[in-house]
Amino acid sequence: MFEQEIIDLSSTVLDKARQHGLMVTTAESCTGGLIIGSLTEIAGSSDVVDRGFITYSNAAKQQMLGVSAVSIDRFGAVSEAVAKEMAYGAISNSLADVSVAVTGVAGPGGGSIDKPVGTVWFGACKQGEPPIAFKKQFGEHSRSLIRKQTVITALETFITLID
Repeated sequence: MFEQEIIDLSSTVLDKARQHGLMVTTAESCTGGLIIGSLTEIAGSSDVVDRGFITYSNAAKQQMLGVSAVSIDRFGAVSEAVAKEMAYGAISNSLADVSVAVTGVAGPGGGSIDKPVGTVWFGACKQGEPPIAFKKQFGEHSRSLIRKQTVITALETFITLID
């Protein structure tokens, strides 16, 4: 359903990164590598894709990206603070100029009143700038649909950051 849109957006991210001479990286939790996978699916992507961090567990977020245990304990893994720290950690631990991070509740379980299924926090960071974050509520759809919508939004975020 979204496959062509993901391919088109991925191509646009790569083209824009090339035009601006930027390297990109991802920090992914709920998508488990789908964002970086959509970029590397395109031949020649290695000239602008540095790496992807798949940090599904809280321990991985802390060890690979330097996310604070205090942030995870205080706000939860699906939060503005953690999304920002993931995006910043991806930039700090790579050769990339631009990062996008995602952490969310893809379902079908795991949701709460405060963070229902379909809640995803996005973090983004450009080298030398403070990270930003925003939240999307995709609704209680299938796990697959929530993850695809997250990939699309992450790719759109890359495009906005690079422009």
